[in-house]
Amino acid sequence: TYIGSMPGRIIQGVKKAKSRNPLFLLDEVDKMSMDFRGDPSAALLEVLDPEQNNTFNDHYLDVDFDLSEVLFITTANYLHAIPPPLRDRMEILELPGYTEYEKQKIAELFLIPKQLKANGLTPESLNISKSAILSIINKYTREAGVRNLEREIANICRKVARKVVKANSDLPVKRTNITERNISEYLGIPKYNHGKAESEDQVGVATGLAYTEMGGDVLSIEVTTMDGNGNLMLTGKLGDIMQESAKAALSYIRSKTEQMPLISVPKDFYAKHDIHVHIPEGAVPKDGPSAGITVATAMVSALTGRPVRKDIAMTGEITLRGRVLPIGGLKEKILAALRAEITNIIIPKDNEKDLSEIPPEIKKKLSFYLVDNMDKVLELALKQ
Repeated sequence: TYIGSMPGRIIQGVKKAKSRNPLFLLDEVDKMSMDFRGDPSAALLEVLDPEQNNTFNDHYLDVDFDLSEVLFITTANYLHAIPPPLRDRMEILELPGYTEYEKQKIAELFLIPKQLKANGLTPESLNISKSAILSIINKYTREAGVRNLEREIANICRKVARKVVKANSDLPVKRTNITERNISEYLGIPKYNHGKAESEDQVGVATGLAYTEMGGDVLSIEVTTMDGNGNLMLTGKLGDIMQESAKAALSYIRSKTEQMPLISVPKDFYAKHDIHVHIPEGAVPKDGPSAGITVATAMVSALTGRPVRKDIAMTGEITLRGRVLPIGGLKEKILAALRAEITNIIIPKDNEKDLSEIPPEIKKKLSFYLVDNMDKVLELALKQ
């Protein structure tokens, strides 16, 4: 060994804990990168594999050390960024993001008192209303956690503290009340706009629900038809899975034109018309199969001229036979619908078990329609 060399971080951690069975927390393992010094994910394979780590060899000690009694916990924001061999050696626990109600309570009980103390303020000098907190959550942050929420609250506290310092010290400090109406004076113009429900029933426009790492969101899927040769155009930066889902929806409609009274279109419509499917916010990548029933509903609406109800949102994968398959991220999607003031939601019947994850105070504000085939979706979504 060279002068000044030391054991590796694992052995150093065991030595510091003075125990053979400590707990190691490896944070942000999805951010690991490989360079000329080696690949850290390859080194972790031996450490995390229970079949190998009982003979872990540290190059400094040059003897085997038993790590089988050590508990390793890793964290990551994106599962797909972890190498598959390493992911295979882990037991994966997915933690959903906070709901708006949870974020509001965290802000009231923890974040605001913490920032008041950090900025030398008291509850008597600054009050942030519930409506202002919700406005910060919806218009100034877009995240699964509360990190940016705390930053925005700290920003308000600093500006109020500056205002207090500039005030005449001989006079009592006037209490500052932050409300939804004056929040922009402290944080500027809103940074984000969440999806909203359509203002009226429209032909060829259906409301879908999407799930991202930042939470749920509402998508308006637009379909229009024009004279052509049966081409299907897909725009809006759609991923491969979503494009395949749109093609499956069109094939389903073509196969059912004479079997379903709801799809009263000529059998050869695809030979004389082009169909264009567009999902707004074209710069944002979109993927996944859960928009299948939404695309199919918008297509049927455009072909038949029957408007889609503005007060209904939907999510579900469609098959060529019109079956509606279950999807993921249901909790976040339902919260997005509630935020957009949509109270009627169509979900796959197989997702009924996931409704237990929805807080009761949210569930009672919404109406859920459980469907297992596309016929029922069209019956619910299309106006007569």
